[in-house]
Parts: sequence; structure tokens; C-alpha cells
Amino acid sequence: MHARSQAQPGAQQHAATGEALGALGAFDAAYDTLIARWGVPVEAIDVPSRFGTTRVNACGARDAPPLVLLHGGRANSASWYANAAALARTRRVYAPDTIGDPGRSRNTGQPVRTRQDLLDWLTHLLNALEIQRADLCGHSFGAWLALAHTLRAPRGSIGRLALLDPTQCFAGFAPACLWHALPTMLRPTRGDDAYLRWETRGAEIDPDWLALHRLSATVPTGKIIAGRKPKQADLRALGVPVLVLLAERSRVHNIDTVAKRASRTLRHVTVDTLPAVSHHMIPFAQPETLNKKLAGFFTGAG
Repeated sequence: MHARSQAQPGAQQHAATGEALGALGAFDAAYDTLIARWGVPVEAIDVPSRFGTTRVNACGARDAPPLVLLHGGRANSASWYANAAALARTRRVYAPDTIGDPGRSRNTGQPVRTRQDLLDWLTHLLNALEIQRADLCGHSFGAWLALAHTLRAPRGSIGRLALLDPTQCFAGFAPACLWHALPTMLRPTRGDDAYLRWETRGAEIDPDWLALHRLSATVPTGKIIAGRKPKQADLRALGVPVLVLLAERSRVHNIDTVAKRASRTLRHVTVDTLPAVSHHMIPFAQPETLNKKLAGFFTGAG
């Protein structure tokens, strides 16, 4: 009995380890599938910091003006698969996996626990990549991170700022969104298919993106960090051109409220709407339309 009681925990631990490795292998395969769909040569760059190692997927001419893409919360840079090639025609694109999210960055150093930690991480990343001036484009929580960084960045270091259906920048989450997301927040490893069906209104979703999204729930991640709406005085003082591009069918917030507040508080803003897309699907549901709007904005033609 004694020998069996010692062997049983080891067997359970081995099985659990095998299951975890299997999940990570499936995640990596799904991640690589989307990276392959970027359609251009992608350079994987690992950047060390006090927080750990950040994976950055880069493409485009090395001497082109830098454009940094910041993905949404609990996602990763592979999600830019429908945009990277088009944007890389005129830009050197840098797309990091935000540290603490399910990607190939590793938070093996100082834990990322606060908004300031994330801002410090991003500042260090841009410095380590020797990016002195860049355009930024963020989706969802990535839009909040891009805006918060721009508000604190040295004058002249950010050229233009694009915010794709930005959360916690100009308005809070809709109560219905929080209600539908609650089960996933309470049990993050269960996945969020029900929430995703609700938010996308049952629209057909790219199966490769959906596979990676589902597998993200199986990968260890850091603490969920919520954005906080910036002070209106800080928004009014922002001097860079901003594009706020909203998802017409977004259910995470009231897009009319976001549009009005952005127009009222930002001095140099263009507010536009991408029709018939939801919050989660705005990067890839209508890529030709989105990429044309982004390219026009970043080249100063839109």
C-alpha cells in the first residue's frame, strides 16, 4: 500500500504534465498556422527585459518607418494575419505578443501586475528595438495600451495613432458585455465560446483564428489587467493625429458614445466605422477595407 501511494501522485503528475505539453503543442501549431498566413517573410525577434522575454513578429523593409501593432487582450500578434502584409508595403511592422497574454512572450521575470508595469514593458520594448519614432495601431485593450503609452511618451516619439474599437479609452464596457463575459472571467480556462457567439451575433468566424482563440484558454497567462479611461484634460492635450475606427456591430460598448466622446475630447481625430463587423472580428472580417483605411491614415492620405 505504501509503495502504491507513492507511485500514484507521480503518475497523476506525469499525466498532467503530458496534458499541458500537449495543449501547448496544439497552441503552437495554431499560432504557426496564422503566422504562415501573414503572406510575407516574418522575422521572430525575442527581446529580453526585467519582465522576461518578449516575442516580436516583424515584417517589411528594415529601413521603412516603424509601425507597432498591439493586439487585443488575451490574444497575440498572430491575430494580425489579415493586415500585416498590406501594412508592410510601406512600413516596418513590429507586432509583439503582449507579455502576460497567451503567446510566445514569457513573463519569467518581474510579474506584470499593474497598468504601469505594462506601460514600462512597452517603453522598454520600443527602446530595445531602437525605435525612436513610430506609428501605433491597437485593437481593443491593445488600443488602450497604445493610447496610454502615447499620452506618456516623449513629444515627437509617436507619429500617428490608430485605435480599432478601443475599450476603456472613451467609454466603459456595456453592462450586457460584462454579464455575458462573467462566466469566462470566473473560469478563464473553460474558454468563451458562448460569449464569442453572443458578441459576434453568431457570425461565421475564420476557423484558424477560432482554433487559436480557443487554445489560448489552455495556455498559462498572467493577471488580467483592466484599462482605465484617461483624463479628459490629457486627451485634449494630445497633439498626434488619431484614427478611431469602430466596429458597427460591436457589443462591448456603445459605439455612438465612443464616437461622441472621442470627437469631443481629441483635437486631431478622425472617427470612422467599419460596417457589419463585431468587436472581436474587426481586424480580419473585412481586411481589404480596414487595410485601405489604415494605409491611408498612416500615409497621411486619410
